Amino acid sequence: MIAALLACYPVLLVSALWPAPAVFGMVAALSYAVEYLAPSAGRPLPDLLAKVHLSTTLRFAFRETMALLLVARTAGPDSPWFVALAAGVLAIHGVRAAHTGLAMRLRQMLSRMPVTTRNLDVSALRIPKLPPWPLRSSASLPFLYLDALPVLGAVFGAVPATYGAGLAIMCGAAGALAMVPYVRRAVPLTDKERVLQVVGEQVETYRPEVILYFSGATQAAYQARMWLPVLERIDRRAVVVLRERGMASHLEDTTLPMLCIPSSADLMSFRVLSSAKLCFYVANVGRNVHMLRIPSLRSVFLNHGDSDKEASFNPFSRVYDEVWVAGPAGRDRYRRAKVGVRDENIHEVGRPQLEGISTEGPGLPYRTVLYAPTWEGWNDDLFHTSLITMGPRIVRALLDHEPPLRVIYKPHPLTGHRDKSATRAHRKIVAMIEAAELAKSKARHPSRPEAGASHIRHLIVNGTEPSLYDCFNECDLLISDISSVVADFLASEKPYAVTNVANLSEPAFHERYPSTEAGALIGPDLSGLAEFLDGEDTLARARVKLRSHLLGPEYPDAMTRFNAAIERVIAGS
Repeated sequence: MIAALLACYPVLLVSALWPAPAVFGMVAALSYAVEYLAPSAGRPLPDLLAKVHLSTTLRFAFRETMALLLVARTAGPDSPWFVALAAGVLAIHGVRAAHTGLAMRLRQMLSRMPVTTRNLDVSALRIPKLPPWPLRSSASLPFLYLDALPVLGAVFGAVPATYGAGLAIMCGAAGALAMVPYVRRAVPLTDKERVLQVVGEQVETYRPEVILYFSGATQAAYQARMWLPVLERIDRRAVVVLRERGMASHLEDTTLPMLCIPSSADLMSFRVLSSAKLCFYVANVGRNVHMLRIPSLRSVFLNHGDSDKEASFNPFSRVYDEVWVAGPAGRDRYRRAKVGVRDENIHEVGRPQLEGISTEGPGLPYRTVLYAPTWEGWNDDLFHTSLITMGPRIVRALLDHEPPLRVIYKPHPLTGHRDKSATRAHRKIVAMIEAAELAKSKARHPSRPEAGASHIRHLIVNGTEPSLYDCFNECDLLISDISSVVADFLASEKPYAVTNVANLSEPAFHERYPSTEAGALIGPDLSGLAEFLDGEDTLARARVKLRSHLLGPEYPDAMTRFNAAIERVIAGS
């Protein structure tokens, strides 16, 4: 696509200097089409051109210059229409600059609000609706395309080109003027004290008792997302406090009120949160310290899943008043690690998220295998992913298996965050699965439509849907790495296998990672995979026993235990 776009410019130059209006018009139209499609082809194309000083604005200016050359060659540089066209082309950029300034001002005012909300009535702030995308884009790209009117008009002569420039100026000016009311209505939002007061009044009316606090990258939003349905069901009023602007859009729909307070000073001075007695933390991040400084809040580390990873017994956990784990295994991890978390501060509350997980398979005429590798971790000590060294070979073996298997591939949301080789392995797996789908589709005979009814359709889960727990219910077997996926999957009591990336001996592996004791091991050479897929299931009883150790007892249920733990903390505050 880069070659097609760049090839247009020499042709435009030649067809303008040696006037060939018809050729100029066709090539100009083609260049606009390629320009429009370039962003949908991925960021590398526009970014690469910008790096070699061929930015979007420069490319549009080049087309405009070629149109001026064409008019100069056909109507003459002394023509008053040529002069008017030249002035008109400059004026188009002038109205674009005016719009850009207004759009940036609006974005700046909205982005500087000290607190933004969701599911709270802040109508008193009279926050204006955002203008349509063509108007609110601070890059003003739609305004650039207005120059197509004079550029393509030049094909028909100086007069149509000049009228086209005039029409483009009027359209651009109308768009810029349309931004003025939005900017004016947003001015009151720059009053920090008033915004905090209005939001504070609503929070005070709601009187939250429990806070879910979250800070992190958007890719890590799953860490908070998994707790939202649980907090909707507790017996106390809960509120979600976020720190990164725009994070709320990465969380699923919820009835819980949400506050985003980016500034640490604003957070610690937001006194209306003092009605809450308990604050949950789902990840160990530096910005937790801002909420931890509020002395009236009892701090509880929930984590975003129990696993044998070192992150599940991080020494940082000792800064919290309490650490809540799913079952006895979580307590044992902290005991063995000796990281300073006192045993009496650890409480077993179960995993309420797992209540909807079925112990039955999907009931299809073929088996479904879920491959859910973890990511690379923040450092080499946390490197448990099989994706880079084993992933493509595991998926290839599953796709080639006889009898055929259905493959569900769900990578971790943070895949490739630290090591780009994980991204390459992920793309290779996606290509393999897509190729297998295409090959099977071509193999089906068009005269036998009934063959499609039993066609195995593999699934690649790149987004948030279906959820991990939905994938559990859709599969018969799991292949995963050392992660909380393994512990959560035990709620299904279905067979699972864990990759032995470090190639430890089996006794050493099970001793270090107790959650694998009721699962098969797959070595770096894929040893154990064939036995897992085709051998007899001899670990059913072991999985039931391990489930209780990892997730706690079935009775009382996890939601009851979770609620009871909340009541204990609030009653003791």
